[in-house]
Amino acid sequence: MLTTIIYRSHLRDDVPVNILPDMVARASLLNARHKVTGILLFNGTHFFQILEGPEEGVQHIYERICSDSRHHNVVELMRDYSPSRRFGNHGMELFDLRQHEAASVLQAVLDRGTSRYRLTYDDRGLQFLRTFVEAREKENYFEVLPADYWDFVPGNDAPPAASGVSFRPVVDPLGREVTAIEAIPEILPGGVTGEERYHHNLTVVIEALRIAGGTCPDGMTLYVSILPMTLVSVPDAIGKLVKEIESAGLLPEQIILGVSETEVISSLDAFSVAVRQLKQAGISLSIDNFGDGSAGLSLLAYVQPDRIRVGASIVRNIHQSGPKQAVVQAVIRCCSALEIKVIVAGIERPEEWMWLEAAGVIDFQGRLFTPESAVVAWPEIREAI
Repeated sequence: MLTTIIYRSHLRDDVPVNILPDMVARASLLNARHKVTGILLFNGTHFFQILEGPEEGVQHIYERICSDSRHHNVVELMRDYSPSRRFGNHGMELFDLRQHEAASVLQAVLDRGTSRYRLTYDDRGLQFLRTFVEAREKENYFEVLPADYWDFVPGNDAPPAASGVSFRPVVDPLGREVTAIEAIPEILPGGVTGEERYHHNLTVVIEALRIAGGTCPDGMTLYVSILPMTLVSVPDAIGKLVKEIESAGLLPEQIILGVSETEVISSLDAFSVAVRQLKQAGISLSIDNFGDGSAGLSLLAYVQPDRIRVGASIVRNIHQSGPKQAVVQAVIRCCSALEIKVIVAGIERPEEWMWLEAAGVIDFQGRLFTPESAVVAWPEIREAI
């Protein structure tokens, strides 16, 4: 299978630029052995490369590139498949943008084309190349520090403890603040189906609120997940929730109900009515697992939640994935325009957190900050040894 991978990366500050000729010569020989073509651009700081050839060969070359210590912040911009090559000569060709005008580089790359059809910048891969050459969208390129730049040091912020419910904090790492606490029922009996499922779900949510009311710090924002159709299928579900919230010594204004994007909403009109009733009662709504389902953007437009919680799958290794970065940046911009707060869950690596923090996210959940549900670990700059 003919495969194309496009990536960009950053030359390490301690690596001299004069290594480029030898690096390219060695890479050209390796590429040729694997029948891979490389078109490499360098602007004095960043590399950009189009690799194309047999899938196994391209993957082998790219894995070597990712493990090369002479550069960092390697971001895969595109991985695609095609019936024929754009470029025919195996090996690697370097275009040093410091020595050429942008237009001449673009034309030179076009002249190298060997596609059966005339190679133009309508080609998706070459659109990436053109953007790099013309230095467009620099504001979307976030460089993250090495993971070992930070230590994560346990502080004094321990989640509440109670039988039957576990608590997971939402944290602002740089502000060193717990901004909300999520109450998660520990054991959910199985075997409940049909409409009974929603009655059971409401009972579980009410019990979580009852326990949290006697456990959480006063005034803390409390996050509880609920099935979206519970709000529609159970008669007076919202009235029952408000009553139990007040009985637990809580205020509706400090409660966030999270509904998962992956759950089916069989009646969007009825759900929208329920959301209006929630907000009239003072309860906030969050769309959870955002990006994991298929209805997220429609829900943003239709019900306008107060918050979204981005799912872990879309942010896993986001610092290495151009497509994920583009999607999450679009979500952040959309939510900013609608004044919707963004929370990101499932953070496991410092690089994920650093990239998202640079993109404008403030609130996070994940094992990076609460390893094994222990005391919150706050980031601190690691002291040089």
